[in-house]
Amino acid sequence: MNNRFAAAIASRTLKVVGIILILSFLIDFVILSLDFSPTDKQLQLRWAASLVDRGVVPLVALGMLFTGYWIDSVEDSNQPQPIDFRMPAFIISSILGLLFLIIAPVHATNVIHQRTQIVDQITKEAEVAENQLKNQLNQVQAQLSNDQVKAAIDKQKNQVKTQFTELLQNEERYKQALNNPNVPQAQKDLLKKFKANPQELDKFIAQQSDPQQLANQRLAQIRTRREELEKQAQENWKPGIRIVVSSLLLSVAYIIIGWTGLRSMGALQGGKRKVPAR
Repeated sequence: MNNRFAAAIASRTLKVVGIILILSFLIDFVILSLDFSPTDKQLQLRWAASLVDRGVVPLVALGMLFTGYWIDSVEDSNQPQPIDFRMPAFIISSILGLLFLIIAPVHATNVIHQRTQIVDQITKEAEVAENQLKNQLNQVQAQLSNDQVKAAIDKQKNQVKTQFTELLQNEERYKQALNNPNVPQAQKDLLKKFKANPQELDKFIAQQSDPQQLANQRLAQIRTRREELEKQAQENWKPGIRIVVSSLLLSVAYIIIGWTGLRSMGALQGGKRKVPAR
């Protein structure tokens, strides 16, 4: 008697929890679908990801629900069952299977489309930056043909060289600069380099005053940044692939449960519905 009572409590608990979980998922589905848009692929991506992440909840609920009915069949309970939730559960499972089967290819297409858009945007922005750099270089080179501009640049170069030379020759100021935490490490490395080889100072000033050298450095930075962003776009495939694979697996699970259950109850045979064993 005690075993039968415990089995009845366990069966009822499993059924109630299973039904609550299914209803909870359906409520989440309705709420998530309020923001769904057939034309906004970004919203579709978020909707599919959110739905697939919750997709295992009805699967657990179905397992609990059918386990409850299995306990009833094992215990051969004669208590009246006002509502048999198995047929609606099998129908919901079949619908979810078809839903996740549709989500998988649609989500894959949206992920590919999103990646293509991101890469195209990165390429366009890099091209715009390179064109602006070329225009600026042409303008600077045109200005350098002016004798007054060239004289002003030469004067500025001499001033910079004088400042660095005085700093390097003054050991006290040189050590203070190296020990100053506010001085960037890159500048400290340059000071050490100039101190070890004074010719490096002339080479550095020549490079910094050469517009072509500066343009090449900036161009290298633009292309490096472009490669980094494209790499990030490639890595963004991983969450999308996870959603697609998970959606396919959920689809297989729900279709097997739903169609097997409907067939066992005679719903797919077109004949008389079988009465499940009690």
